[in-house]
Amino acid sequence: MMKSWNDLSLRLRLTLLYVGLLALLLCVLSGALYWDTHRFLLNSTATRLRAQAKPVIERWLYSDTSSPPHPPAPPPPPAPPLPSQSTDLSNIAGRLARDLTSRDTVALILDRDGQVIANGKRLPEEPSPPTPDRRYYSRALAGENEVNYITWADGQRTLVLLIPLRRAPASPEVLGVIQLSTPLSPIDQILLWQQVLLGTGICLALFVGTIGGLWLTASALKPLNRMVVTCRRIAAGDLSQRVNLPHRQDEIGQLANAFDNMVSRIEASFESQHRFVANAAHELRTPLTALQGSLEVLLRGSQDDPAAVARLSQGMYREVARLARLCEQLLDLTRIDASAPIHKRSVDLRVFFNEFIQQARLLAQERTVTLEEGPVITILADPDALKEALFNLVDNAVQHTEQSGAIVMGWGASTKAVKIWIADDGEGIAPNDLPHIFEPFYRGDSSRSRRRGGTGLGLALVRSLVEAHGGHIAVESQVGQGARFTITLPMVLEGT
Repeated sequence: MMKSWNDLSLRLRLTLLYVGLLALLLCVLSGALYWDTHRFLLNSTATRLRAQAKPVIERWLYSDTSSPPHPPAPPPPPAPPLPSQSTDLSNIAGRLARDLTSRDTVALILDRDGQVIANGKRLPEEPSPPTPDRRYYSRALAGENEVNYITWADGQRTLVLLIPLRRAPASPEVLGVIQLSTPLSPIDQILLWQQVLLGTGICLALFVGTIGGLWLTASALKPLNRMVVTCRRIAAGDLSQRVNLPHRQDEIGQLANAFDNMVSRIEASFESQHRFVANAAHELRTPLTALQGSLEVLLRGSQDDPAAVARLSQGMYREVARLARLCEQLLDLTRIDASAPIHKRSVDLRVFFNEFIQQARLLAQERTVTLEEGPVITILADPDALKEALFNLVDNAVQHTEQSGAIVMGWGASTKAVKIWIADDGEGIAPNDLPHIFEPFYRGDSSRSRRRGGTGLGLALVRSLVEAHGGHIAVESQVGQGARFTITLPMVLEGT
């Protein structure tokens, strides 16, 4: 069964299309060249016949109106007197026909009735004249100077030229018609050789074009084949595969670079997802292990000791609370990463912070919480999401600040952005930890953070909430000198 066009490979389709267009172009050009050559040779032959006939006609009919004198030449044969109205054309027709006939040309003299009154053929090797065609003869008899056509005589193509015989060069009176005919076999031989050469050239050009087209398409599509192989390996699970075409700047190179960037992002996303799942499982296992241990102690008989029961119950409550908080933050982070819509509305920062600082002081317990008020300004934000982000920052500051420490928060504005900051004078963040603190489940000191009740999701949740508002968060810190978190939000609505 023959394949359809769409079933063929792209390489073969491009090559066939290219070769087809090349063949069409070569055929058109060859046809035009053949036609122009044919027309040129015919016109040249007709011009040659006219040039040969003109002096003979002038010598026999118009000898008294010849051109201005030339340098001396041998005297021509004696010519008869110019025909008069009563002179019969047949008196000179025979000699005129013989003078116009040559080895490859034969002349006929026809009177006004189309009757042949003289035939110049005398030798057998001379070509036979074709029978006069009345359609063209009538045009020449009407005075048309250039009448020629192609016909068949003796089994070969023959060019026929008709020349009207006028009483005088400018006279409208036509006495008869001269028919000159010559075989076109020399021209046909030239055209045949031209056809052979053109056909051979077209075949050779198509062969070279096909080979070159296959090579060019193979070279051009090689990156696509590499992409297919790479895609298959990626589909098999190897996300480290790349096409790697850094030196190509054309469309295929841009496609390959975009493909590599996409795979890199997918690989990073899978690695991040894998780490997230592993970290989540680890974080969930820790409180569950603690709960299991407490329950085993109770089952072994500690329920008869009220103090032990109370201590174990408090521990289990803390672990359950930590589990609940971890699950809640996981759900919040998943919801934000899934681009769940946030509900923005106008928020007066002065009113917002006057309410928020009261709740922050309750969370900070004995620590000092200070508010540095900025200008009266209204922004477009989700107040609940903004409050959740700030609560996580305050909670982070509380975890890393001594009971006698201080926490400072405030806001300010520039031309295009609003800045909100929360700073503490706690233990600070190590330089190696700064690039990673916003990653889910990351802890600079895992054991200490876990003992303080941290889940490792708070700062990751803060970053997701801030980015959902179109902003970003940054941190500045030195070990032993506290940390300062700055949230930058776009200025949407402002007032004074």
